[in-house]
Amino acid sequence: MVCANIIYLNKRSVAMLKKDLIIRNPLRLLGESTGQMLTEGWFGAVLARAGVGKTSFLVQLALDSLLGGKNVLHISLGQPVKKVCLWYEEVFRNISREYQLENNNELWEEILPHRFIMTFNAERFKVPRLEERLADLIEQGIFFPQVVLIDGLLFDDATRDVLSELKLVARDHHFPVWFAVKTHGDDEIEPDGIPLSVAHTSDLFDIMIQLTSRGKGVHVELLKGKKGRMDTHLILDPATFLIKQS
Repeated sequence: MVCANIIYLNKRSVAMLKKDLIIRNPLRLLGESTGQMLTEGWFGAVLARAGVGKTSFLVQLALDSLLGGKNVLHISLGQPVKKVCLWYEEVFRNISREYQLENNNELWEEILPHRFIMTFNAERFKVPRLEERLADLIEQGIFFPQVVLIDGLLFDDATRDVLSELKLVARDHHFPVWFAVKTHGDDEIEPDGIPLSVAHTSDLFDIMIQLTSRGKGVHVELLKGKKGRMDTHLILDPATFLIKQS
């Protein structure tokens, strides 16, 4: 009985910790909650130049969904599973330090089964191949993605067709998709603030967030989508790449 009570208390403690982290997450300032920023079939994009923090931002979106009890499929184009795992471990370790978490090991073990990492060669990525692998996971009851992240998709003249195919997959499987989108320093900027290199696909995205290195920090700016409470400015801490209020 004593052991049962201890287990119950630990589970209750972890549940409270998850709830507390969701409430305190600055990402909530981008919408009612990050889980509601994108609905089924919607696309979101995190735009930034190389090395500014796209993957860290994407992983924080993933962790917030995992804390909310959702299954997250992380698709990496060009990076091995081991490297993606290290990103999650580093971001979670920084969050644990930032919020001085207790029970962080129990929390990590609880959310980890809800994450699945899938890798592809960036140049050979094809949507029909992704559909095959998704069908394998779902039909065998291995994993049912509720949120999908794609990191490393090349944005060029052919990308619109790829995104259109992915849109159909997202709608068929009822999940939203977040993309990390690499921009370039010499990009021309459209009147709505969207870089010209991705402007030809912007109508396919419901939310676009830009990370800009400026001054001593990386600034988080909403280029497209509901403004939420963005009167409060968000930045990425240059030391940890964690999202914070400035």
